[in-house]
Amino acid sequence: MNSEPPPPPVERLFPLARRMGLLLVGRETIRRSKSKLHFVLITRDISENSRQEMLNTFRHYPVVQHYTAADIEEHFALKGTKVIGFKKSALAQSIYAELKPHRINKPFVKPAPTAEAPK
Repeated sequence: MNSEPPPPPVERLFPLARRMGLLLVGRETIRRSKSKLHFVLITRDISENSRQEMLNTFRHYPVVQHYTAADIEEHFALKGTKVIGFKKSALAQSIYAELKPHRINKPFVKPAPTAEAPK
């Protein structure tokens, strides 16, 4: 019988991320900050059109779909927010590692260069 307690939930890290200023809130803010971006979190209650837009816009970044807008408000005190970016940091890596099972896009793979025939 396994007597190990379950790992603590990832939500324990959210207040720290907020205090450290790791959150990028809103689509335009995230678009302008791609060089700082580690991953994008979208809610389950986002519209299908917005979901597709986020997947297309951030195809080079991990996109995680989890929580609802109400959960985001509870955990981050951000009312009506459905898209959050996390800036690159060790804490963002830890949060992403725990949310990775909820990733909805595949890792972007650069196409291999084609070998040209010798001249």
